[in-house]
Amino acid sequence: MNQLIVNPMTLSALSESMVQKASLPVVAIIGGGVSGAATAFHLAQAGHIQPPEIVVFEPREGLGRGLAYDTAEPAHRINVPAARMSLLTDEPDHFLRWIDEQAATSGDADALRPDGHLFPRRSVFGDYVNAMLQPFVASGAVQHRRSAVVHLVREGQRWCIVGDDGAQTMADIVVIATSHPPPVAPGQLQTVLKDHPRFVPDPTRAGALEAIRSSDRVLVVGNGLTSADVIAALALKGHTGPITAISRRGLRSRGHAPFPQDPTGDFLTDPAFTALTLLKNIRDTIRQAVSDGLTWHGVIDQVRAQGQALWQVLPLAERQRIVRHLRPYWDVHRFRVAPQVEAALDGAIAAERLEILAGSIAAAHVENDAVRCRLRLRRSHETIEKTYDAVVVTTGPGHGGILASQPFLAELSESGYLELDPTGLGLSCTRNSEAIGPAAGVSPTLLIAGPLARGTFGELMGLPQVTEHAAFVASVVAGRLQAPVPKTAQNPL
Repeated sequence: MNQLIVNPMTLSALSESMVQKASLPVVAIIGGGVSGAATAFHLAQAGHIQPPEIVVFEPREGLGRGLAYDTAEPAHRINVPAARMSLLTDEPDHFLRWIDEQAATSGDADALRPDGHLFPRRSVFGDYVNAMLQPFVASGAVQHRRSAVVHLVREGQRWCIVGDDGAQTMADIVVIATSHPPPVAPGQLQTVLKDHPRFVPDPTRAGALEAIRSSDRVLVVGNGLTSADVIAALALKGHTGPITAISRRGLRSRGHAPFPQDPTGDFLTDPAFTALTLLKNIRDTIRQAVSDGLTWHGVIDQVRAQGQALWQVLPLAERQRIVRHLRPYWDVHRFRVAPQVEAALDGAIAAERLEILAGSIAAAHVENDAVRCRLRLRRSHETIEKTYDAVVVTTGPGHGGILASQPFLAELSESGYLELDPTGLGLSCTRNSEAIGPAAGVSPTLLIAGPLARGTFGELMGLPQVTEHAAFVASVVAGRLQAPVPKTAQNPL
């Protein structure tokens, strides 16, 4: 029988390697969409004294796709030109160069617009972010754990994370980078239509629109970007039936500027301290831009660029006023639809297939598989009766349900580590993105990345702001890892 002989030097080196690995700090990132993937990417690139183990919890096959870019729907396109999207904050055209190197839009003749701008399908950007992460995954610098987090509890000085596969992970720092919860159907619509075969409460789910037939009369509840995506997707599928899009103010998402314009205006030299003053400043600047032969687009771009600084000088009460009264107007100007989507909307309106109404649903009931709705028009006591074959909810994220949207968030809320931001836009956190809870106060090892930190940081929905914030969160985490250990926690020997 052969005897296995182990070199003592090899055994010693192996033992030392195992001890070093066991002692490495662990950073867990919950959510592997753009926010989580970008945080992992920038953290893996940081110059660490002791590189951490970076574990990203994301059930999807790839990293970086998330809710926005994990779509096979050909009508779903990025909303800004590819030249303005990048994972690298100092190389804004990196995505555009990657597309060229990979020939990523071959076979998509409609991606390149007549003005030379490229608007690829959203899945292409998801492929790009995933490709950027793969070298780190292959090297082991980033671990992709394909499971959803169901429990997150504090154990001593660390966090215990349990996935839906039952596996446990102990982490020194946790970054929450999950998405907003799905839309919430208004009033009693969810209860009335829950069993209807063509009720679509969440159109972002794969295949959500497949049940809608080509001649169906469709009611779209909501009138933002998701609504525009739904109408464009239906048009691409050959839908010819009438569509009603209803929202409280009847505002539709706008398109891009008719010609290139630089950001215009200065809102920081003499910043506004009230919502009303900020609105006046924006309107005055737009009037000046129009008199100079420009459009409103450059002004809104400047507000967006200075948005975080503007938001942080506003008192909480003024932020709340903006969310309550001005947010719908901001959203339709700031979140612009791709030219291909705008063309689909314009075509449907011109063909009198699309009607946009300002109002709300007063009542609804089902009759012989048809949905009878009574619609209350805005600023009027008048109601109108309409019948539909399908109803699609596109009201935007249900911000108020964030803490109940995932088990681990509810758990952290119950244990006092998380609470809703008072603006109602996300989770409460400090300007270092550290979570704030009613019982725990500030948690330096529990951070919020991406749009869920919007209540504190303001403009955090556009890709440039998301990647910048991810880089910022990564720098905060890197600083935590390099901070000296408190004397009370040091080994006394």
